[in-house]
Amino acid sequence: MPPKFGTSGLRGLVTELSDDLVADYTRAFLIACPHGGVVHVGQDLRASSSQIADAVIGAVRAMGLRAVDHGVLPTPALALASMGAGQAAIMVTGSHIPADRNGLKFYLPGGEIAKSDEVAIGAALGSGSVSVEMGDVQCAVSAVPAYVARYVEAFGTDALRALRIGVYEHSSVARDALGDALRGMGAEVVALARADHFIPVDTEAVDVETRAMLKGWCVEHGLDALVSTDGDADRPMVVDASGTLVPGDVLGPLVAQMLEAEVICTPVSSNTMVEQLGFGAVIRTKIGSPFVIAAMEEAGGRVVGYEANGGFLLGFEADGPAGKLAPLMTRDCLLPIVAPLAMARAKGMSLADLVSDLPPRFTAADRIAGIATEASKVFIAELTKDAAARSTFFAGRAEETEVDLTDGLRVSFADSSVIHLRPSGNAPEFRCYAEAETVTRAEVLMRETLQAVAKRLG
Repeated sequence: MPPKFGTSGLRGLVTELSDDLVADYTRAFLIACPHGGVVHVGQDLRASSSQIADAVIGAVRAMGLRAVDHGVLPTPALALASMGAGQAAIMVTGSHIPADRNGLKFYLPGGEIAKSDEVAIGAALGSGSVSVEMGDVQCAVSAVPAYVARYVEAFGTDALRALRIGVYEHSSVARDALGDALRGMGAEVVALARADHFIPVDTEAVDVETRAMLKGWCVEHGLDALVSTDGDADRPMVVDASGTLVPGDVLGPLVAQMLEAEVICTPVSSNTMVEQLGFGAVIRTKIGSPFVIAAMEEAGGRVVGYEANGGFLLGFEADGPAGKLAPLMTRDCLLPIVAPLAMARAKGMSLADLVSDLPPRFTAADRIAGIATEASKVFIAELTKDAAARSTFFAGRAEETEVDLTDGLRVSFADSSVIHLRPSGNAPEFRCYAEAETVTRAEVLMRETLQAVAKRLG
């Protein structure tokens, strides 16, 4: 399967991401999009990322532009630095997908690329434009400290005082920054399982074995919470003291409440309890941060966005407990980790108790890897156009009450349960989201549905 390009960036097998292909996409981005004369370049901890970053920097310099090499750092830290300087950025990362794959994420001086930019970049491929004079390269080391300081200054040095928090480090590019930020806010940090090889952690689909491992650490180390991120740190993972995972679309509403947001923009796959929390408006979008950002920009005001994977986007200058928090219109992991923990501590309650005060709606999500995107699309199209086919596939479920085609196929049933099916946008995977009034019911629905999908497509 050749590399795929979209608003989430370029993704593909490492063996197919040649230096020439990477350079071509870099040049096309710089030809088609504003860049401010400088391109900030970062990378995750995959074995292949260093070589790809070198190809990006070489292509930037060949166009006569300055490259700022940030080395290894979280994607939101790179975006914060480049957007603050009014310049472009390219992050070398495959996010949460396996180590045999990698990719590029593109940032304009004002934020992530949009659909229109995607079209323009595609049209500019193969242009081969180079400069007579090579641009220079500058090494930077200030982006991560500035990213950590953003939260310590906004929340204060006592925000997490007396909390014992585990950090599942694995190969997260934020493993050091996360520990620094938590300690800066007064927490005692327990570092766990730092890896010397890349581990693909998907915060939206945490497998049973990983959940058991996290639960065991909570007990073994007497933790108040355990946190982590995906590979490039634009998605959080948060576990309460009992070892129970707090989903991203639960973290999002909690952060929005703390920051006193008025408008919420979130994909159709997110937990529907947010509509019951009294926000001024909840705007549903297709899945993907570009769609969330577009809705946020149109809404304006005290607007925030989040995805079911936990990535949080801040669209206005908010008041933290100790200081201002400037807007950051890209997916971030630190805010949805820190804010609920600080919120619970300020109220004198556990994270689990804070979550239990929310309306009782629960989600579960997972995926089947190795299913071609086209096969997934054909299957979903069959269910979409044929009510009888849906009835057969969902046999044994309550009566169908609503079908939502915003992104994939989302079916609501008379017992208030929801099942949402869609192909992954950046890997050969089939995703299933389920929602119900209990955790157990949501998990069962999701597992039974994926088993039925595997029987059809596996």
